[in-house]
Amino acid sequence: MQCKDVIEDHWLITARKIPSPNYNERPPGVDIDLLVIHNISLPAGEFGTGCVEQLFTNCLDCLSHPSFEELDGLKVSSHLYIDRVGEVVQFVPFNLRAWHAGQSEYQGRCNCNDFSVGIEMEGTDNCPYTDQQYQSLSNVTRSLMMAYPAITTDRIVGHCEIAPDRKTDPGAAFDWERYKGHL
Repeated sequence: MQCKDVIEDHWLITARKIPSPNYNERPPGVDIDLLVIHNISLPAGEFGTGCVEQLFTNCLDCLSHPSFEELDGLKVSSHLYIDRVGEVVQFVPFNLRAWHAGQSEYQGRCNCNDFSVGIEMEGTDNCPYTDQQYQSLSNVTRSLMMAYPAITTDRIVGHCEIAPDRKTDPGAAFDWERYKGHL
């Protein structure tokens, strides 16, 4: 399948850009060779609120919802976020380390943020993702695989696989066969 999403200077040119301050340099000499799929919704189970963008840019009013109190002072980000209508937002250029995986390990390597790209899908573990989200995710993944050839289909994982004691996302509702069948 052809890629319509082009990556230039580590930015997806078709994505809406909202730079996050929550990143740092990757360690020298580290290849980008893992793609991590997450889910997020703020408040939990609510979509289209704009709160995810606010969280990733340190602008979330943690007093605006009771569930946000635990997020106060949290510094997190992701490279990409795909909302329910399939719009892609980029927060961190791919050559830099977004803060998405936390304490994590993949194939004996710790600190997956060092060598991975993180994509947040707007959703929950048990709410089906939309056709538009799968389409955008597939398009973006093909582009990432072209730009960073060490990312292969067998090096695409859920957050639950790299932090199994802490995380369950992207959850049971994520259709891995459907997604990987379009790569």
